Amino acid sequence: MVKRALIVIDMQKDFVDGSLANADAQTIAPLIADYIDGFDGDVIATRDTHAENYLSTAEGKKLPVPHCIKGTDGWDIVDEIASALQRKNARLVDKPTFGFLDWQILSPYDEVTLVGTCTDICVVSNALILKATYPDITVRVKASLCAGTNKQNHEAALQVMRCCQVDVVE
Repeated sequence: MVKRALIVIDMQKDFVDGSLANADAQTIAPLIADYIDGFDGDVIATRDTHAENYLSTAEGKKLPVPHCIKGTDGWDIVDEIASALQRKNARLVDKPTFGFLDWQILSPYDEVTLVGTCTDICVVSNALILKATYPDITVRVKASLCAGTNKQNHEAALQVMRCCQVDVVE
């Protein structure tokens, strides 16, 4: 039997309709909630997690927009996805940077599918970390359920992932 995991990357209010609002993320949010409900496997969701001193960090100096500050409304996962995650008893993982480096929790899986935002920052980072850490498992990104910072960056990230043997599917 194939053991599957779905990883929902950073579908938080700040990325959907908050300080870094994205129309594409708004469009995919209900679709991701439906996908979670129908997914046959374990579900994990990441939360981009920053502290009040965000603007003084290396990331904050390059992206000077406070976002996903732990405990704020913008840090929370959007409601419809949060409800779907709760129905699936999903595991939540807080990550302080683009990619989560402690993916040992995925060692028993044969297939891992990623959805979420931003395709060109956090999705690509996690997909490449997973592929490098577990070269023999199938790492898949569902392109139609990802939102980039813009269409060009979204497509560029998908191409990078294809080049690194991540399966990009619609």
